[in-house]
Amino acid sequence: MSLILNIIWVVFGGLITACLWFFAGIIAAISVIGLPWARACFTIGVFTLWPFGQEAVSRRLLTGREDIGTGPLGMIGNIIWLLVFGIWLALGHIGAAIACAITIIGIPFAWQHLKLAGLSLMPIGVEIVDKHVAQEARRRAMA
Repeated sequence: MSLILNIIWVVFGGLITACLWFFAGIIAAISVIGLPWARACFTIGVFTLWPFGQEAVSRRLLTGREDIGTGPLGMIGNIIWLLVFGIWLALGHIGAAIACAITIIGIPFAWQHLKLAGLSLMPIGVEIVDKHVAQEARRRAMA
C-alpha cells in the first residue's frame, strides 16, 4: 500500500516539492555557513520524495550516542532554522494538510504533510528511516 501511495504522492506534487528542497539544499551548501541547513534540506527532500512507510527519527535514538547534530550545536542550528525558516515551512505544510484533508481520499496525504510540518520545525540531527527501523530503535531505547 505504501508503494501505491508514494507513487500517487510523487505524481501529484511530491517530485516537485522534493526538487525544491534539493535546490534549497544546493543553495545552502554554496556557503560554508549554510552546510548544516543544507543537510537538513536534503533530509527533508528525501522524506518529501517518498514519505509513506518512512519516519523521521533522531540520530541519537538510532545510534545510541550523541553527535554534532544531536548535541548543543545541533540545538542552536535548529533554533536558528526554526526562527528563520521552520515556522513558515511548517505553516505551509499545515495549510496543505488542511487542503488535502477536505476529501476522504486526501487524508493520508494530509497526514504526510503534518509529518513534514513537524520535521520542518527542527530537522537538524534527524535521519529518515523505514518505520520498522524506527520501531526497533525505540524498542532498544526503552530496554
